[in-house]
Amino acid sequence: MKEKEFIQTIQSVLKSEYIGDDCAFLKDLSIVVTQDSLVEDVHFKMDFTTPYKLGWKSAMVNISDVCASGAKPVYLTAALSLPKSISNEFVEEFYKGMKDACGEVKIVGGDITGSDKIFISITAIGSTVSRNISSRKNAKIGQKIVVSGVHGSSAAGLCELLKGKRNSKFIEKHLMPRAKIEFSEKISMTEQNAYAMMDTSDGLMDALSQIAEASGVMAEVDFSKIPYDKDIEQFENYKELILYGGEDYELVATVDNPMGFVVIGEIKAGSGVVINYPQESVHYSKSDIENRLYNHFKEKM
Repeated sequence: MKEKEFIQTIQSVLKSEYIGDDCAFLKDLSIVVTQDSLVEDVHFKMDFTTPYKLGWKSAMVNISDVCASGAKPVYLTAALSLPKSISNEFVEEFYKGMKDACGEVKIVGGDITGSDKIFISITAIGSTVSRNISSRKNAKIGQKIVVSGVHGSSAAGLCELLKGKRNSKFIEKHLMPRAKIEFSEKISMTEQNAYAMMDTSDGLMDALSQIAEASGVMAEVDFSKIPYDKDIEQFENYKELILYGGEDYELVATVDNPMGFVVIGEIKAGSGVVINYPQESVHYSKSDIENRLYNHFKEKM
């Protein structure tokens, strides 16, 4: 995937200890920092959403990255590049959506400029005080793999949107995701040892693969234990949606103490990801998984 090649190039040039996780952990400042961009016709289409829902999602995807680090989301800034045709009402509704999504997270600044399409760039800051911060390279053999929420619903919603549907519970999941703040807090304040955690913005398999690769281990998962909405079985490719469909913004973590969490598997020696289906077990390499993921440089909505 070109996106990952670019990231590897950036890492090789900067040789920075801060690059590689969803957030940069600045220990001396007791904060994490993350930044994400959303580009019209790459990450969203205005035919599918509203300014309010777009503002909501723009905030949530960045709050989710902070949650994936185990930090407490506290501040957010937003930079917008907008076409000349955009109205003041769009900006008002966009910021109403952001404000409602943020809750106690404070929007403290940003920027607005012009462009041919809508471009959104959000920076979020989290506090690491009294938190055990995660890293995707921290997974250890014997740790259990735990997850929040249900998986595949957002991808199912996108499928419905692309087929012309405009209203369903899956579409609502896609347009208005919710960061898993409580799950993140519980993990980071109760897990005593080093642990790995990521969100599933690019899919459950992507998160599992990245954690396995960074930690030099294998992730083994029992498909039957992955929580999902049973109504997703109406989709012929529902297993693909559950495993590879992104933008659920659920969290997946590797922990020593899984009590109170949904366990879907275990970290073992090896590499890649093994999925145990009812009839067979399949080993997926890093390249197997990457070839099935959404490519921002190739595909458009």
